[in-house]
Amino acid sequence: MRRVGIVLVGTIILAFAGAELRARAADRPNVIIVLADDQGYGDFSCHGNPVLKTPNLDKLHAESVRFTDFHVAPMCSPTRGQLMSGQDAVRNGATSVTAGRMFLRRGIPTMADIFKANGYHTGLFGKWHLGDTYPYLPHQRGFDEAVYHLGFGVTSIAEPWENDCFDPRYYHNGVLKKYKGYCTDIWFDLAMRWIKDRAAKKEPFFIYLPTNAPHGPHWCPTKYKMMYEGKGPAGFFGMIANLDENLGKLDVLLKDLSVRDNTIVIYMNDNGGTAGVRIFNAGMRGSKTQYYEGGHRAACFVRWPGGRLRPPGDVDALSQVQDLLPTLIDLCGLDKPKDAHFDGTSLAGLLRGTQTMLPDRMCIVQYGQKPVKGEGAVMWNKWRLINGRELYDLKTDPGQMKDVAEKNPEVVKKMTQHYDKWWAGVEKLVDDFSPISIGSAKQNPVVLTAAEWANQYLDNVNDLRAGAKRNGPWHVLVEQEGEYEVALRRWPKEAEAAIRAGVPAFKGVDGGLPAGKPLPVAKARLAIAALDETKSVHGNEKEIVFTVTLKAGVRMQMQSWFYDADGNELSGAYFAYVQRKEK
Repeated sequence: MRRVGIVLVGTIILAFAGAELRARAADRPNVIIVLADDQGYGDFSCHGNPVLKTPNLDKLHAESVRFTDFHVAPMCSPTRGQLMSGQDAVRNGATSVTAGRMFLRRGIPTMADIFKANGYHTGLFGKWHLGDTYPYLPHQRGFDEAVYHLGFGVTSIAEPWENDCFDPRYYHNGVLKKYKGYCTDIWFDLAMRWIKDRAAKKEPFFIYLPTNAPHGPHWCPTKYKMMYEGKGPAGFFGMIANLDENLGKLDVLLKDLSVRDNTIVIYMNDNGGTAGVRIFNAGMRGSKTQYYEGGHRAACFVRWPGGRLRPPGDVDALSQVQDLLPTLIDLCGLDKPKDAHFDGTSLAGLLRGTQTMLPDRMCIVQYGQKPVKGEGAVMWNKWRLINGRELYDLKTDPGQMKDVAEKNPEVVKKMTQHYDKWWAGVEKLVDDFSPISIGSAKQNPVVLTAAEWANQYLDNVNDLRAGAKRNGPWHVLVEQEGEYEVALRRWPKEAEAAIRAGVPAFKGVDGGLPAGKPLPVAKARLAIAALDETKSVHGNEKEIVFTVTLKAGVRMQMQSWFYDADGNELSGAYFAYVQRKEK
C-alpha cells in the first residue's frame, strides 16, 4: 500500500505541475511556423516575381517584420535540423537529406521539446525529414500530435510504396493511415482542426506546419496548374498557388477564433530556388544546393498583431534560421533547458524595435553528404566568402559576379580565421553518425533503406527503380540483446516483387513513375558484428533472411551486397527489415 500511496502522491504532484505550466502558458502567444519546401526567395509576387501571384503571402508580408538578409541551408533537412535545434547542421548532425546524415542527434532538445516543457500543446503536420525510425520521429522529439510523411516526400525511397500527393497515406504518431484530398490541403485542414480543439479548450499551442509543397514531383490539382500553363513551371507554380490559398484560410480561422492577435506566425522557405529560378531569382546568383546567395537566402516573415512588435517592414540585419529558436524563447518567455547550446542569437530586440542592429557577427552555412573543411559560405555584414576562396561584396555586387578576394586579403584572412575556429569546434562530430536503433520494444521490426547508407546519396525511388549501382553501410545501435533476423530486399514488402524482378510503371492522379528494371541478382551478402555470410538468390525469392545474435548497447555498422552470377557487385540491398526475435 505504501508504494501505491507514493505513486498517487507523485501523480498528484505531476498533475499540479502540469496545471501550473498550462496556466503560465495560457498568457503566452501561440506560435505557428509554416515552412515551404523548395520555394525560393524569388517565388513570391511581393518579392517581384513577374508571373507568380501570391496574394495571401503578400498580405502576410505587408503585416510582418521581414528579415531580408535571412539564411538557411542550401538543402532541406539541414535547414529543418537547424530550425528545430538552434544549432549549426554540422553540430546537430543533420547535414544532408540522405547518406545517413538526416538525423537530429539524440539528446538535443528540439523546439517542440522546449515548448512542451513550458506547458504548450505541440503539433506537426507535414514534412519532418529528420529521421524515419525510433527514436528520431517527431512524436518522439516533443510533438504531442504528429501527422507526417517519411523521407523527403512522395517519391522518397522511404515512403509507402506508390504513394501519391492525392489521397495519400501518412503516419499519425507512428501509425500509417490513409487521408482524403490533396497533400497541402490535408496538412492545413489537420492543423486547423487541431487549432479549433486547442482554442475551444483555451490551450496554448505551437504548430510546425512544414509542407512538402512545392517540392517535386510537381503533382498538383489541375485548376492550379491551369493558372500558369505556358507562363512557367505550371505544376510548381500551381503548388505555390494552392499553398497560398491555404494560408489565407488559416488566417481567416485565426480571426474567427479570436486568436489571431495573440498568435505569432512565421513563414519561411527551406532553401534556395528550384524550378522557379528560370523565371525570377530576385537578382541572386545560384540556387538550391549552392553556396552562392541564391542557394541559401530565404524569406522570413514574422507577424504578431498583439505582440507590440515594431511596425511591419524590412530588417536588413544578417540573420539565420538558427536564430529562430532563441528568438521564440525570448518572445514567449520560455524557460531554456539548462544544458541547451544555441549557435543562433535572439532576434527579439530587432522584432520589438528595442534594437536597430545586432552585435557584429559572422555566420556560417555548411551542409553536405560528407562535410569537409573549407566548404561553405562565411557571411559577415555584406561580405560573402565562398569555399574559402571567392569573396564578394553584396553592397556593390548583389549578383556575386566579381570575386574581390585578391583586393581584400585582410577581409579574407579574418573570415577564414573565424571559419577555422568554428571548424575546430565541430570537426570531431563530422563522422559521428547518429545510429538507427534496432531491437527496441518501441519499434520492432525496423525498416532500413538505402537513404540511410552512410556517405551514399540515394533517397529517390527513381534510383531504386533504375537499380542504381551504389552501396554503403548502415550505422546501427543494438537496443536489446538477442537473436535478430535481417531480411534483405530489392523492393519493399508492399511491392510484392521478387528480388530479381522488375515492377510495372506507376500511374498516379497527376503523374507517375517509370517501370522498375530487373536485376540479375544471384547472391546476397550480409556483414554485421561477427557475421559475414553469403546466400544464393533463386528465381522468385522476395527476400533473403539472415540470422545473427547481437549484444545490447553496441554501436556497429551493417552492410549488404547483391552480386550477379559472375560475382560482380550490383548494389546493396535497398531495404533491410531487421527484427529481434521474441523469446
